[in-house]
Amino acid sequence: MVGLSEGEKHFIRGGIAQDLRADGRTRLQFRALTVETGIIPQANGSARVRMGATEVIASVKAELGKPTILHPDKGKVSIYVDCSPTAAPMFEGRGSEELSAELSVALQRCLLGGKSGAGAAIDLSSLIVVEGKACWDLYIDGLVVSSDGNLLDALAAAIKVALSDTGIPKVNVSLNNETDGEPEVDISDEEFLQFDTSGVPVIITLTKSFCSVSSPLESLKRHI
Repeated sequence: MVGLSEGEKHFIRGGIAQDLRADGRTRLQFRALTVETGIIPQANGSARVRMGATEVIASVKAELGKPTILHPDKGKVSIYVDCSPTAAPMFEGRGSEELSAELSVALQRCLLGGKSGAGAAIDLSSLIVVEGKACWDLYIDGLVVSSDGNLLDALAAAIKVALSDTGIPKVNVSLNNETDGEPEVDISDEEFLQFDTSGVPVIITLTKSFCSVSSPLESLKRHI
């Protein structure tokens, strides 16, 4: 990543002190945000978010799986982010791989909580079909198409919208002696349950630049 010259740093600090950015926004003002849903027909849910010149896509794929032995009453969710090498010059070479891993871990911590699922923003228990036997596995994929800042914010927003767009197929389960205790699952092609995103957070990143404090005591000292 190209560093800033002293002149550029001075210009940025001057703008911060006057609560004015180079593009006319104030310090706490977000870039213009646009959202599209249902952009990937093959996915259960998808969304595109543009935040200024930053563009990201998120998709959600639901597949039937089996709960883990440690958490028989919970489904499973995986989150992976891929940064396109053409999204920004910094992504050339191994730069995209490193940032992809960093963003994936950050989103996993924010949305999935601890290893036990405690503190998860996504209710893993809502993904259970038959306790200990069958559950929904959600595969959440994020793609950075272009990067101009606020990547984590944009990806989190895209994931929240994609989950809101996600329809989980209704499942009819039957147990009988012929299946040896294993559930017989019939997945509906017409009925879907809307995914609850009320607990999924909106992420906002802030940067600490510098702090300028004007104290009347300093002025008093100069006159003594």
